Amino acid sequence: MKVKRGIQGPVIAAILGLFLLACGVRSGHATDADIPESLGADGTTIVVGDEGAGTTVQLFEDLRCPACQEFETQGAGAELHELTQSGSVQVHYTLASFLDGKLGGNGSKKAVNALRAALAEGRFVEFHQVLYANQPDEAVDGFTNDFLLKMASRVEGLRGPGFDGAVRTMKYQTFVDASESAFQNSSARGTPTLKVSGVERPEFENGYLADYIEKPSWISRL
Repeated sequence: MKVKRGIQGPVIAAILGLFLLACGVRSGHATDADIPESLGADGTTIVVGDEGAGTTVQLFEDLRCPACQEFETQGAGAELHELTQSGSVQVHYTLASFLDGKLGGNGSKKAVNALRAALAEGRFVEFHQVLYANQPDEAVDGFTNDFLLKMASRVEGLRGPGFDGAVRTMKYQTFVDASESAFQNSSARGTPTLKVSGVERPEFENGYLADYIEKPSWISRL
């Protein structure tokens, strides 16, 4: 994780947030359910956040990856979520499933399929958070159909015949395979890999992602 370098990043993030709120540049989104989410034109990227966001963050993850859980729950994941919710960042997710081949089982594939099904219901953001907050040990292959449906019950409005059927039948197998191929064909060497405006960055402690986010010109004078 990134070594602490004082309070510059958090202070800038706080000032920027106050500036945006005061000037009404971006109103942000009150809840996770309000954050825009869609399937990208390439058919493999899940796009989360405002189209007019100043910064694009590309994130490669495998749902069984413990380092990804650390990033999401203890690292900069919370900050990334806040920046996306505020309208400052748009996140492009590529969901890999290579750990199934390394560890055995098919939990990564099932989780990716379930997240694609959640996207179809407009609940990707919420379900993505729930799955990482409750990630089974990578060696257990715990992303079973029953577990995924149990976790989905924690997201209001997600469970229903369409979603449940998609989980049980691996409806989005083609998407799962294409997403893994996109990961393998990318420059990412593992997960998590995070790129900010096309430039790969190391893992971050919470509060330092703001150093790399596009800011108004007046910020440079602080």
